Amino acid sequence: MRKRTKPADGSEGAEGGNSAASLTRGLEILRAFTADDATLGNQDLIERTGLPKATVSRLTSTLVGLGYLHYDDMLGRYSIGPATVSLGYSALSSSAVIHMARPLMQELADQTGAAVALGTRDGLEMVYLANCRSMSPVSLRLNVGSRLPIYRTAMGLAYLAEMQPDIRQSVVGQLVVAEPEKAEELDRLVANAIEDYRRDGFISAFGSWHSYINAVGVAFRPTDGSPLVALTCGGIVDILSRNHCRESVGPGLLRLTRRLRARLAGEPDPSPTSQRPPTWKTSAE
Repeated sequence: MRKRTKPADGSEGAEGGNSAASLTRGLEILRAFTADDATLGNQDLIERTGLPKATVSRLTSTLVGLGYLHYDDMLGRYSIGPATVSLGYSALSSSAVIHMARPLMQELADQTGAAVALGTRDGLEMVYLANCRSMSPVSLRLNVGSRLPIYRTAMGLAYLAEMQPDIRQSVVGQLVVAEPEKAEELDRLVANAIEDYRRDGFISAFGSWHSYINAVGVAFRPTDGSPLVALTCGGIVDILSRNHCRESVGPGLLRLTRRLRARLAGEPDPSPTSQRPPTWKTSAE
């Protein structure tokens, strides 16, 4: 890594730069934890962040002191601390979209016997912000914080299809850089997703993430300035056949978004025969 240059007078510029760099790296350490990680060790953090061992040791010590990480002396490993949990809970609990969407999501999950989730983009992945399951013993067991590949999932492809073209192209470019051997597949998947989304209003993904999972995704752009999100309904192929996805689950997700938009606007639920709402576009995602 190139060394930062200090200002000639040795004043606050260097301190400001170093503080910003430390903050960025500290956030990288927190981002290294996923919903599947109970604990991570120093070596895990070094491998996931690419940061030097000394930097990881220094920053984890600071994060433990601030309560953003917890250190288990017996295991010699770190877990997410109460300050991080509180921060995440505050963000989720203050979201009107999540609050209004959850009962509608649960209703659809119960109707389909599948799992319904709401998420948004984080880098080149989709992260779950809310998740509702049916009582079925074979429902997908993903949770808030779970991460999914953006280009292999119905949620991610619906999100990409709704993005502004220039921003979408930038994201696809980053995906190609990360996985150059899949450039042709990426272009095909995204092009098909855009076409399906324009025609049907939803995206179907059959076995593209795991061969035994079918799913449908729709994007939702809140009119209050909140970030673009996507919703998905997915389950094993024995529960969600291709025909069921196209004929029932997709239209069910579109009805969910119409009802969610109405509730956020303080309006009564639209009738089942309402047409698909217009796509809302903004200058940024």
